[in-house]
Amino acid sequence: MPSLSQLQYILAVTRTRHFGRAAEECRVAQPTLSAQIQKAENELGLEIFDRNQKPVAVIPKALPIIEHARQVISAYEQLLVAAQAGSETVMGHFALGVIPTLAPYVIPWFLQPFSEQYPQVTLTLYERPTEDIIDDLRSHRLDAGLLATPLKETNIRERHLFYDPFYIYSHPNESILEHEEVSTQELQPTKVWLLEDGHCVRTQVVHFCGLGGHRPHPPNVAFAAGGFETLRHLIDASGGYSLFPETYVRVLPRSVSLAQIRPFSGKTPVREVSLVYTSVSWKADILDALESTIRDVTPRSLRQTTSDGEVLSPTSREIIPS
Repeated sequence: MPSLSQLQYILAVTRTRHFGRAAEECRVAQPTLSAQIQKAENELGLEIFDRNQKPVAVIPKALPIIEHARQVISAYEQLLVAAQAGSETVMGHFALGVIPTLAPYVIPWFLQPFSEQYPQVTLTLYERPTEDIIDDLRSHRLDAGLLATPLKETNIRERHLFYDPFYIYSHPNESILEHEEVSTQELQPTKVWLLEDGHCVRTQVVHFCGLGGHRPHPPNVAFAAGGFETLRHLIDASGGYSLFPETYVRVLPRSVSLAQIRPFSGKTPVREVSLVYTSVSWKADILDALESTIRDVTPRSLRQTTSDGEVLSPTSREIIPS
């Protein structure tokens, strides 16, 4: 029968769809990982991966093996957690999914502090769309996700971390920059550029701005950006504007922020950012540690709680549905 290590290698390849990246994740040499997976396949009498596909894919008839492997590894890790219940040391493996509109800007806040404070935790980060994170949580491929909420998903729990307010980013020649604050009534739908489908920010901007089937300027171009940087350069080159969250605005040069960023007048649209996990999550100590670290390093302007732990209500803000 395959060993626990072999099952972990198989699951790593399933997650990464790449033998090299799986070896790095498991901290073994790629030839060792490949040889052990081959040995497991021989013992099972079943080929698990189609190595001719790029990226590597699980052969359909091996999918039940993958699910059983997940259950075995999950049970093993729960056994370790139970054995460590009396220990004050936080340890173990933890897989965290982060949406693309948060990953480049929020991960740098907590990665180094978490690594230094919890050296016995192996934290693996995956950049995934919201729908993929939810699927991976339900399938136990991820332990938690960092994304915009509320989700209103059955058996998915949320720990709110902070509110991320939106600002207008505009081409320098747009008239809305003449004012210190921007009213939603001033926005012209045909000038609003959006991220591509699959990004929760796109849905939030469409909802807040009341966009229907409007196309952005110029009218004969249909383009949806994959990230804020692309969107920003598109606006600079073609005109128009979009909504950017503060987590992204904070990385812009100060000169750019002063010239092309404006806050909203009245209620400010915000997205709520949370750690999400399934109701059957059992890595509570690592989840608590991660939550605590992120809260500690979150910029003061975004924090949801006071120093006494009092939850702050965004009374002057409008939470946009995710």
